[in-house]
Parts: sequence; structure tokens; C-alpha cells
Amino acid sequence: MFKDTYDVIVVGAGHAGSEAAAAAANMGSSTLLVTMNLQNIAQMSCNPAMGGIAKGQILREIDALGGYSGLVSDTSAIQFKMLNKSKGPAMWSPRVQSDRMLFSQHWRERLEQTENLDFYQEMVSGLIVVNNQVTGVKTSLGLEIKAKTVILTNGTFLNGLIHIGDKNFGGGRAGERASFGITKELEDMGFEAGRMKTGTPPRVDGRSLDFTKMEEQPGDQQPWKFSYSNETKPLKEQRSCWMSYTSQDVHNILKEGFDRSPMFNGSIKSTGPRYCPSIEDKIHRFADKDRHQMFVEPEGWNTVEYYVNGFSTSLPEDIQFKALQQCAGFENVKFFRPGYAIEYDYFPPTQLKHTLETKLVEGLYFAGQINGTTGYEEAASQGLMAGINAALKVKEKEEFTLSRSEAYIGVLIDDLITKGTEEPYRMFTSRAEYRTLLRQDNADFRLTAKSFDIGLASSGRMKLMEDKKEKSDAFVDFFKNQSVTTDEINPILEEKNSSKVDQQGKLFKIFARPNITMQDMRKLKSVENFVKEHDLDNEVLEQVEVQVKYAGYIEKEKLNADKLNRLENVKIPEHFDYSLLKSMSFEAREKLTKIKPRTVSQASRVSGVNPSDVSVLLVHMGR
Repeated sequence: MFKDTYDVIVVGAGHAGSEAAAAAANMGSSTLLVTMNLQNIAQMSCNPAMGGIAKGQILREIDALGGYSGLVSDTSAIQFKMLNKSKGPAMWSPRVQSDRMLFSQHWRERLEQTENLDFYQEMVSGLIVVNNQVTGVKTSLGLEIKAKTVILTNGTFLNGLIHIGDKNFGGGRAGERASFGITKELEDMGFEAGRMKTGTPPRVDGRSLDFTKMEEQPGDQQPWKFSYSNETKPLKEQRSCWMSYTSQDVHNILKEGFDRSPMFNGSIKSTGPRYCPSIEDKIHRFADKDRHQMFVEPEGWNTVEYYVNGFSTSLPEDIQFKALQQCAGFENVKFFRPGYAIEYDYFPPTQLKHTLETKLVEGLYFAGQINGTTGYEEAASQGLMAGINAALKVKEKEEFTLSRSEAYIGVLIDDLITKGTEEPYRMFTSRAEYRTLLRQDNADFRLTAKSFDIGLASSGRMKLMEDKKEKSDAFVDFFKNQSVTTDEINPILEEKNSSKVDQQGKLFKIFARPNITMQDMRKLKSVENFVKEHDLDNEVLEQVEVQVKYAGYIEKEKLNADKLNRLENVKIPEHFDYSLLKSMSFEAREKLTKIKPRTVSQASRVSGVNPSDVSVLLVHMGR
């Protein structure tokens, strides 16, 4: 029925589990994906969308590393938008609306076509651990399946409890049972556990909405895509989203249900996501605001179901319905299902190494919401990294980690294991010190070669990246070396209200002006000829424009990153005894003993460790 021993068992087939299973199997490891319902692989439990601010950067990094999320997002997209286009390129973030059913279907099809990957539908109720090393899993039917490594990606299913008003019932997602047994077992092994909460809005019947009373939110006129591969193409047609608003009348109705709200009557004791609050939390915390936005998002190409983004709630169903009826366009609304909140177990991620392997049990990895994160993209990136490292561990190869200056994924994991989190963690561009380096347009330059070296990214992906880099570098050199006469350039500058030049000069200097675009430069015959002769596509053109216009910022951040990396290279012995450092503050010694940072740079980011503590550490290590 099963192999004698799998290299990797992945528990849970959400976004983290799916990426973990794909990565491990594609690196040649015999892999088993165990989930409670094979019909719900990579289910979009909440909003039908991928990407967004900082999340879009993560998704492109997953794709650059050889993961599947970008490919599936492209093939199941119904709308594409590049957010923050009015700001600098460090802030540009791609996002797609997805067809919920197609997304899950395409994920399953890709996984089923992945070699070395087996599937099994069952609940994992426990682990087999011998001498602090995981050796397999136990199922609710009493089966024992052996493995060299195990990755837990349980999402919201660990002791999941769903709340709708004053009613609550066990479940990991609406219509699906919760998972029991694992938390108690891990706590008995010495793991610290906690509870978190998330929520979701009502889903409604689009046939009952009046879209003429809402503001249309179309996709980009020239949509792009997530994946760097040539497997997928940009959308040719798109579906619009819509925007409506709450009002003071809506807020007053919602307040009528506060006494029955699990948020306020003590039923929910755990912490919810600060940056994605429920509607009742918003009107309670932001009492001065008389309205809040709601994005009305289609769930797919061929369904009338809509997701009411911005109206997440756990209030009683009658209150949800009555309040939503007061919103413009929702006067005759019909519910498919009400919103609800869900509480679930998580394990503070300071108990993990950078590889996402647990410190207490060798060969056991945690990824996704079990680590206290929120969001599909955050989960998927952790799953990918856990899958990679589990596969490398089995092969007895060097671990694979990403630094804060290499990827948003590196920032995410470093934040989690160094600082921990007491509320659902969400990625933002502001969390990254080097966001000009970590742009969505250059994730392949940053990461594909690294992934190819460990055997995940394909040779085809590597060739695509190398071709793009060669063309980009050549075009940048062209701008640095090509001169332009005043007669050629001044008409273009005059047209853009940019000061004219009085002598011949290099194109690079002209192109670096803030209001001069690639479109402007292509009016020059020499530039347009270069584009055509070298068959440069939009991806190369965008890459070159960013490199020219932001060259100074990029160089500055590279220098700062190099300084950081010098401390990253100062390793701290695994069993370092901080109690010996009497001149270090007691809090620093206590925190560092608990976190066990791998490098001096990581130690400097631990909460409670100040610069003088870092100096003491460096002196002790002879630096």
C-alpha cells in the first residue's frame, strides 16, 4: 500500500503542503502527501486572489525557485493588476483575481503529474518519534507510515473551532472537520503552542446584486503574469471587480449584534490578524470613520458567487444579512454562506531553525499557519522552503536558506524564527530593509541560479533567466555607451517638459530623468533598432528601465546589504553558552539562549538585544 519508508511525508494539502510536496518530489525524494480531503487540494479558503502588496513579490520568488504557485495563478486568473504602479518599482506588486475552482483543479493536476509523489486521504493524528527524531506518522485509522522527514502544514485545522455569532462548532474550514491529536502530542514533547484566529466574509449571489450602484474595478489594460516561464500567457480577457461601501446605518446595525459577537462576548480569546480585521473590529477600533470599502470579487469565470472582501465577520447570520442589505448594490442580496471566524492552534516559530526544521525534533518541519502566519503566499513560500530542506536533509546535503537581502522569503522566515509572532503574521514591503533589491521584476535574477544548483529549478528555467540577463545587461550597456545629438533628443525632451540639453551626451543620463520613460526613448531610431535587432520583450524592457532609473538607489542598497552580510558570515556555535557573557544584559542572555541565533546578524535582530550586547558577543568571538 505504501513504500517501506518515504523520504518525506507532507501532512496537509493547502498552499504550504502543496508547495512542500512538489518541491521535495521534484528534487527526487519519494514523497507522500496526506490530506483529509483530496478534493480540496490547495483550496482558497478565503479570498479568491493571489499576490498583492509584498505578497506578489513572494509569489514571483516562489516561481523563480521552481514552485508551482505562479504557474497555477496564471492559468486560473480572471483578472491581473500591477498594484502601486504610481510609486517606485520597489513597491510594484502583481495581483490576480483567481477562479477558485480552477485554481484547486490546476494545482491537483500539476501534483498528479509530478514524479515521486504519492497521495493518501486520511487524518494524521500523531507522529512517530524515536530519540528526538521523527520516523513517521500515525493516522486516525491506526496506520503507521514511516518517513525520514515529516512536514506539518496543518493550516487552520489543528483543534479548529468555527464561530458564527453565539454558535460554535469544530471545523478546520466551513464544511470540513478539524484535526485532533497532534497538538497534545507535540506539547508532551516540549513544544509551546498557542491559539490564533482568522475570519472570512459572506459569499453572496451575484444575480441579487445591483452593480450599477457600485464602482467598477477593471484589470490592467495590458495585463502581465506571474510566472517567468514561457508556459503561461497573459490574460486576453478579464472579469471586473466592484467596489461598494459600508455606511453609518450599516455600522449601527452591526453594533446591534455586538452582545452576540464572539469577538466581544469572550467566546474568542485568541488574537486575530491586525491588518485584516473583521468589520465589527473595524467599526469598534475606527469609530471616527463613517464608512469602509468593500471589494466585491467574482469567484470565477462561470459562477455567480461573489466574495465580499472587507466584510469579514463572525456576527450572527441575521445581523450580517440585515447590515449588508444597507450597502449600495446589496439591497436584495442573497447569501450563499455567512461569514465566520475560526480559532486554531499554532506553534510559536522561535522553536524553528532557518530551514523550518524544529529545534526539538530532528527531521520535523513546520510550514504555513502552524507557524503563526496568515495568507496563501506566506504559507506557500514556507512550504517550498521546508520541502527543499527536507529533501536536502535526506540526501545529507547542505541546507538551503535565503538571507534578508536575497528575498522576501528570507525576510519572512528570519522575522518568524528570530522575533516570533503573537498575532497572525502578514508580509509587507516595509518589513524588508532592502526592498529596492527585492523587486518583483528581478526575482529570477536573484533566485533561479540558486535553485538550479540544488536541483529544483529546471535547466529550461535557467536558460530563460540567463538569456533575459544577457539581453538586459547588453541593453543597459547600450544606454551607457550610446551618445545622442541635441537635434535627436531635444524634441523629445521638449515634448515631456524636460529641460533641453546643449551638447551631445550619453543616453543613460537622459533616460535616468524621472519623467523620461522607455516609450520616450524608443522614439529614438538607435534605441528602437536595438530593441528590434535583439528581439527584446516587455520583461527585458521593464528590467532595463528600472536598472537605469534607479541605479543610484540599487547601488546604495547593495553596499548596505554587503555590510549586513559581513555579520551574517560570523557564525555562532550551535551550543554557545550565553551565561558566560556576564557583561551582556540579562534579557539579552535569556533571549539569545531561547532563540539560539545562527549568526551575529540574526542575534542583533532579536527583540531585547541592543548594540552593546552585540559588541560583547563580537569581542568574545574575537571579532
